[in-house]
Amino acid sequence: MIELRQASLVYKDQGKDLYACRHINLTVRPGEFLGILGPSGSGKSSLLYLMSGLKSPTSGEVLYKGQNIAGLAEPERARLRLVDFGIVFQYPYLIGYLSALENVLVGSPGVGTRERAQELLLDLGIGHKSHRLPHELSGGERQRVCVARALLGGRSVIFADEPTASLDHTNGLAVVDLLVRHRGEGALVIVTHDPSMLTQANRVIHISDGEVVNEETSPQIAPTGLHRETIGP
Repeated sequence: MIELRQASLVYKDQGKDLYACRHINLTVRPGEFLGILGPSGSGKSSLLYLMSGLKSPTSGEVLYKGQNIAGLAEPERARLRLVDFGIVFQYPYLIGYLSALENVLVGSPGVGTRERAQELLLDLGIGHKSHRLPHELSGGERQRVCVARALLGGRSVIFADEPTASLDHTNGLAVVDLLVRHRGEGALVIVTHDPSMLTQANRVIHISDGEVVNEETSPQIAPTGLHRETIGP
């Protein structure tokens, strides 16, 4: 589904090249849960930005369904992120004058969508706050709204960059479980520094200094057994 071929992302710092990602070859298969693990500054978020089309590679290719997305015009890449990709960032970006429910619905109009959005918020433990504005929610609640927004619409790939950073361990595991259960047939890519968030992953790649240094494969996904009731305020 997604393939990186010798993909590099280079930034300039006082005239010197700094590699955020260095010559990465990687494939994400349909329906796969791929974990990207590494410490702060290792390049794991930069890799996610390449895969999702938020950044274009300095060299190499990033293919989605065989098409080089780096060669697309920005409106075409934006449409991919609207229709095919769902993205959860480390920090919850919401529209301040829209309610939680309205923020989930942004960019995903359709028959039955509103009911599905409310169901997702309920599963995430904030269904009773669906009409509140972002400033009336805690940081963790705002992040759950972002998770619901990414899940809505049956997208082909869900990208999540440290989606549990603002949650405690129990609620973090619950959010990952919901991402796994509600992604449908789509692929899931989660970036994290916490290996305990990736126990359900099919594969985990380890990133260091912008390079893939190790890869682990799990033969099957074991359910966490977490349910809606485990999610607290």
